[in-house]
Amino acid sequence: MTKPEMATFRETLLALSTRMRGDAAHLADEALGANGAKTGAASRAPVDMADVATDNFEQEFTLSLLKNQENVLEEIGEALERIRQETFGLCEECQKPIPKARLHALPYARHCVACARKAQQSS
Repeated sequence: MTKPEMATFRETLLALSTRMRGDAAHLADEALGANGAKTGAASRAPVDMADVATDNFEQEFTLSLLKNQENVLEEIGEALERIRQETFGLCEECQKPIPKARLHALPYARHCVACARKAQQSS
């Protein structure tokens, strides 16, 4: 991969990281403030169990989205490190180049499609 291509992927990863950090902050605010915001005031509890269950489900769902965001941010950080080490774009399993189309779709990909497929089937 050429230096200009690496620079372009670096810019893409940094922009994605910035956007996802904002999304993660929003999700954290939503998850942690869900109960007070939904009921209108901290002292006013939901009237029935269905409301409680709905609030709990929404909070758990938001927290799972937040966890996914954090995992992607970690992958982005590792991809930026691979750029720094000039190993970006090489499959960590077979050491062959990852197709650029895959990197454009998933810029923090660490495996080629074949190796990613094998890893997914074995887990």
